[in-house]
Amino acid sequence: MKLLKPLYLIGMLTCSSAFAQQLPQGVVVYALPSTSVQLQVEAVCEVFTAGPYAKFAPKYLGIEAQAENKDIYSLKSVNVVPFVEADASQTYTAALKDGKSSANFLAVTAVGLVALFENNASVPIPWRFASNVREAGFDNRGYVSNLATTTTTFYKTVKTDTGFERVPVQQSQVVEKSVERRAEETANMIYSLRKKRIDLLTGDVDNLPAGDAMRAVLEEITRLEDAYVSLFTGKSSFDVQTMTFDVTPNALQPKQLYIAFRFSDTQGLLSPANLAGRPIMLELTPEKEVSAMPSNASDVDKKGTRIHYRIPAVVQARVLDGQTTLWQTRFPVYQLGSIMTVPINMAR
Repeated sequence: MKLLKPLYLIGMLTCSSAFAQQLPQGVVVYALPSTSVQLQVEAVCEVFTAGPYAKFAPKYLGIEAQAENKDIYSLKSVNVVPFVEADASQTYTAALKDGKSSANFLAVTAVGLVALFENNASVPIPWRFASNVREAGFDNRGYVSNLATTTTTFYKTVKTDTGFERVPVQQSQVVEKSVERRAEETANMIYSLRKKRIDLLTGDVDNLPAGDAMRAVLEEITRLEDAYVSLFTGKSSFDVQTMTFDVTPNALQPKQLYIAFRFSDTQGLLSPANLAGRPIMLELTPEKEVSAMPSNASDVDKKGTRIHYRIPAVVQARVLDGQTTLWQTRFPVYQLGSIMTVPINMAR
């Protein structure tokens, strides 16, 4: 009796919302199952901040460096999860007149060949966009002062015994160093650190540290070098963009090929309708040819003496980025299968 209560309730609920009529006691409304496909996708966003000395990297370090800030997206993972839900376009009634017919109906429901609308459990759907937080800047702009002393020569006229003469006068003043000057000094520091590392590794120093001290010195030299080199090569921070997309296969579609979502190298994950990204396709290939799907037969069996059920078609599923296969597996898709019937009072 406890199992029959939800059936009666769902029958009354569907009656009021879909059929707008009173069902006789013991009559339930059920639907055939359908399969929807949920794609859980993660993309990584690299937020690149160019170094302040990037344009001087070829001159002072002999390397090329990106001189402009940019965001670069790349796909990290694609997980495809099929879900079974009630197909509202294929609804039927069944008259559960006795305990045997009720048990038979529940048996068909238990194996998933028919579905009740209330059987669909809610699924949490993460939906988060990358924050794209660019690093505030570089902590170190170099190892030396930002100021330099320059000497300027002025001339003034001085009265002498022989007349007037121009006498040079030097005046020193503190000015801000140019960006290139700071880049040059930072490059010199990088080469100095590299030389110190080689001297330590070859033992060409006085009071050579040993053991953990040697390791600590080498690690600190490497840390300093990386910090100074980043002033030329720039820095990257990473964030993860997570979205879900749902695809419901349509049995009437000749070719089971769907745009699951779109992806852009500069904008990340996009909806299928956003043409700013390239399409990522979901391809479903039935392993065997299935029979043609009949039209909605909700009122075929008014007496409710037979149960309609669906045998799913097993498909090979692939997620494609152009010619590249990102993911593949096989699973059943109900709406691509066949509709069958069985007597509700079948022998057990």
